[in-house]
Amino acid sequence: MAAHRQHTLGTRLLTGALVAAALGAGTFGAVSATASTPDAPQRARTAAPASAVAERDTHRTRHLTADAAARAAQAALKAAREDGQRVTVAVVDRNGNTIAVLRGDGAGPQSYQSAERKAYTAASWNAPTSELVKRLESTPNLKDIPGTLFLGGGVPGAADGTPVAGIGVAGAPSGALDEKYARAGAAVLTTD
Repeated sequence: MAAHRQHTLGTRLLTGALVAAALGAGTFGAVSATASTPDAPQRARTAAPASAVAERDTHRTRHLTADAAARAAQAALKAAREDGQRVTVAVVDRNGNTIAVLRGDGAGPQSYQSAERKAYTAASWNAPTSELVKRLESTPNLKDIPGTLFLGGGVPGAADGTPVAGIGVAGAPSGALDEKYARAGAAVLTTD
């Protein structure tokens, strides 16, 4: 019986070694075949057809360009400067991703994050943040949503009636002034 166990263990070791050698040879052969034909990966990518997605299963969206976001931020900052205000301007896309932030000379350190959050809030609800403040009266837990700020100074931006951005301004003495400057930035988007 002991001899039988040794034979079984030996057979197992030999079988394992053969399997390992075969796998190694197969891998080496596959690597060698790929190495000998440099365009093989390209053919492999084009040979397999991509899964087709039906048009009814998709939707098209419009996205704000970085150039447009920069123009909007500059227009808002210019309007604030003309009034002698030191503000920060943030522009986010329809999905709330920050595209541009301009911190004006002398703007307070808190204004950077506040401007981004106002822009995000305006884009999320497609409404000016001054109007959204009123909604807190009936739904006070809205303010608990991460990344939002329900203070005047954020406005949505649209292109051909389609929401594409949020512009937030922070640092002026009132939300009404912040919103005035944000609207100046949004006006650039609607006239482009």
